[in-house]
Amino acid sequence: MNQKHQKKLLIVISLLLILGLAAGLVLYALKQNINLFITPTELLQQASSSTDLNYRLGGYVKKHSIHYNPSGRSVDFIVTDQQHEVLVSYDGILPNLFREGQGVVVTGKLHTNNTFTASTVLAKHDEKYMPPALAKALKIQTERVKP
Repeated sequence: MNQKHQKKLLIVISLLLILGLAAGLVLYALKQNINLFITPTELLQQASSSTDLNYRLGGYVKKHSIHYNPSGRSVDFIVTDQQHEVLVSYDGILPNLFREGQGVVVTGKLHTNNTFTASTVLAKHDEKYMPPALAKALKIQTERVKP
């Protein structure tokens, strides 16, 4: 192998290493953001004393838990994963498909008294539709509860 071939081979190997490192860093960064929400059980387990963190909480709206304030713009409801419950307060207009017993994902902050103040509320769009990640997380939680 002459000097030119060695130089080309070194350049190709260097480029492959750099591309491999870049791909690894991208995949690592995506892995940390892949979970779209956490269940109430996970939220209560990892809740810290800091109220500065934003969380995405997913679960079902508990039946008979929706309470509207007299103003009509503020609402309190409970999100459950059949194991734990979190009281959610939201000030704003709810999505049209928001109702009891339906899947919901809320974004907001957890306070020290385990109440959650939501800044956004997302409701599922179809009676039979459930995001796969929510279905899997809720199935895992219900399997843990069964004796």
